[in-house]
Amino acid sequence: MTKRRLTLEIPLPPYRHPRNSWRRLIHEAALSASRARGVQYNATDKLEVHVTLQLSPSATLVHDVDNRLKDVLDALQGRTGGPKGLRVLEPVIPNDNQVYRVSIEKPPRSGGKRTHGKITIKKLRSRSSA
Repeated sequence: MTKRRLTLEIPLPPYRHPRNSWRRLIHEAALSASRARGVQYNATDKLEVHVTLQLSPSATLVHDVDNRLKDVLDALQGRTGGPKGLRVLEPVIPNDNQVYRVSIEKPPRSGGKRTHGKITIKKLRSRSSA
């Protein structure tokens, strides 16, 4: 039996206001990446998510990581606004309660790169005792 792919890297689109517009862009990028790599998550998968926000120096001062993380996790579930019970978009992750470890950072942009960051989703790995 072939081992399922559970690692997915998603380029983060530039932030767009209002935040639901940005969520839709994230969802499109995530769905496209998952289809291209053949990655599909089941409701029983335990996952970890790492988000790197590559923001301009002024945007780094404005954006709170907790709010941007909420946007990313909601977008991965196909939630971009409206009633919680009504899900119009296909989820990449069935439910964010599957995320057991998460990290987010907003390092300063380096070398004039115009990337906006990335999202990495992978199977939860147990940490070995140090």
